[in-house]
Amino acid sequence: MKLSVIIVNYNVEYFLEQCLYSVRKASKGIDVEVFVVDNNSVDGSNRMVKEKFPEVILIENKQNTGFSKANNQAIRLSKAEYVLLLNPDTVVEDDTFTKVIDFMDQHPEAGGLGVKMVDGKGKFLPESKRGLPTPMTAFYKIFGFSQLFPRSKRFARYHLGYLDKDKTSEIEILAGAFMLMRRSVLDITGLLDEAFFMYGEDIDLSYRITLAGYKNYYFPETRIIHYKGESTKKSSVNYVFVFYNAMIIFAKKHFSSQRAQTFSLLIHIAIYFRAFIAILSRFFEKSILPFFDVLLGYIGIFFIQRYWGNFTIYSQGGDYPYELVAFVIPAFLSIWLLSVYLSGGYDKPVKLVRSLRGIGIGSITILVLYALLPESLRFSRALILLSTLWLSVALTFTRFVAHLSKADGYTFGQNKRMRFLVIGDKAEAIRVEAILHSTSIKPEFIGLVENTDVAVTDNAFIGNILQVKDIITIYMINEVIFCSKSIPHQVIIDKMTEWHDAEIDYKIAPEDSLSIIGSNSINTRGDLYTIDIKAIDSSENRRTKRLFDVLNSLLIISISPVLLFIVPHWWKAMVNTMKILIGWRTWIGYGPTNDPEHRKLPKIRQGILNPTDIFQSQTIDDEIIHHLNLLYARDYTVWKDVEICWKSIKRIGR
Repeated sequence: MKLSVIIVNYNVEYFLEQCLYSVRKASKGIDVEVFVVDNNSVDGSNRMVKEKFPEVILIENKQNTGFSKANNQAIRLSKAEYVLLLNPDTVVEDDTFTKVIDFMDQHPEAGGLGVKMVDGKGKFLPESKRGLPTPMTAFYKIFGFSQLFPRSKRFARYHLGYLDKDKTSEIEILAGAFMLMRRSVLDITGLLDEAFFMYGEDIDLSYRITLAGYKNYYFPETRIIHYKGESTKKSSVNYVFVFYNAMIIFAKKHFSSQRAQTFSLLIHIAIYFRAFIAILSRFFEKSILPFFDVLLGYIGIFFIQRYWGNFTIYSQGGDYPYELVAFVIPAFLSIWLLSVYLSGGYDKPVKLVRSLRGIGIGSITILVLYALLPESLRFSRALILLSTLWLSVALTFTRFVAHLSKADGYTFGQNKRMRFLVIGDKAEAIRVEAILHSTSIKPEFIGLVENTDVAVTDNAFIGNILQVKDIITIYMINEVIFCSKSIPHQVIIDKMTEWHDAEIDYKIAPEDSLSIIGSNSINTRGDLYTIDIKAIDSSENRRTKRLFDVLNSLLIISISPVLLFIVPHWWKAMVNTMKILIGWRTWIGYGPTNDPEHRKLPKIRQGILNPTDIFQSQTIDDEIIHHLNLLYARDYTVWKDVEICWKSIKRIGR
């Protein structure tokens, strides 16, 4: 056997599916065995592999054993001359395996090989080629010198920036996303060091290959797409600690005591420096808009009350009392901004209408409360109305500034004008078009392009693949989707690179799949389009559902004396109510079912009630329950919760 491909998976079902389709294509004509080692995923990955890829050898771990241990499980079972460790969030070209095997056959001194990697937008990933992270190399990388001098042999050794990315070169460290190794070399070096749970194991094994007298190569004559960061959030504090601690393990293992101590000191400085930056960045990202809303809101209302008082009530002298400025204005401002939050005014993508709706709801709430305040605190209704007007202007201004800055999630209308180009043969293109229409993105335009270079005669298409650059401009396309069933993966990567200047996004629709996968940012899971069952999973609906849980619980507590005569097991109903207030449960959840498709629904808390409770019959089968759950998740509104709870009030004590 020539090649063993080993993929470790953890809760990335759709990326794994696309990866395996590309592996299947690349394996044609080669004696290949494919292993998937699943680290206890709960997203349906195992079911998908069994149904769609029966040729794959699936190892189902009952716990997350980590990257190294999982790979070693499969390596020990593998039988081929070469072993390839491949990430699940990758796509290989159709001839990748043929090319890399030919290179290794012709270079017996090669112990390991990595390839050219591009991200989900076709951009070259510099980690395709790396140097050994010595203390000074790590220092230059951690503190940004490698970015300032990206082609320097001294400062850019971490990513070997001085090497031509289009030429085959000898390197020190292979990237774990695509790590091809000669089996005979692994017999000498040993397998992955299981002291590394995640990160660092590729550096360690690459270094041991060179210590054994073999060479590692960077081979750019074939490419892979690597949706870098999909399985792990690389901007998270947890990633910072795990990654840099892996570097400490490596230093202690391979460097002298003096160098290891120096390296460890640098790494500890880096850990806290990067963790601080990560926390600060996340805090800044989430708080910047509310901060300016509070700042502009308070300053504006402060001057409104001063000038309004001078022109009206206190025109002959005097001023509003201190309590207005110190307590009442902050309280009213809190109500306004809380209403904006509950209305989705801080959800991304930011929509101005949500903020204005929140201000309106807040003003109505304040006017109602105003009537209940003691006379001494009722300063002026005019102030409330003028403040409403000011906040509308201020929040419009802050969002317009954010829009001009082109900050992620703050661009007005980015969800309203999604214009797609689908490239493939007619059957696949129409299938993908149907998937897009079934999602929540509401496409403004979907154009179909034939994946040929001949003149188009079918009216279903607006052009061929050679005309795409012009089509992108004329039709103002935001996103191009490739149908991988009818387009070779090297053509997909070629076109992503060729059209890179168009500044559009790319996705791939695997054959026989309801998913369309891509990545607009290396720090996100990527934009994943599937048949729309995620309505309940939106931040707005999750917030609304939680608000219903709290208000409904308070209502049930207030009428509990009446419910004592209506609800069986009344005391259990009160216990359930407290669990919901704490956040352990929700009033309405999914109906219980053994259907494996149930696992694909968005996750919500376990419910006291469920959609099946509105039926009197107790003989509802799994198929009907799953259908009801699907409808509940896909078309969720808070009124469904109200209806189910009202019609099933006697069951809240279950």
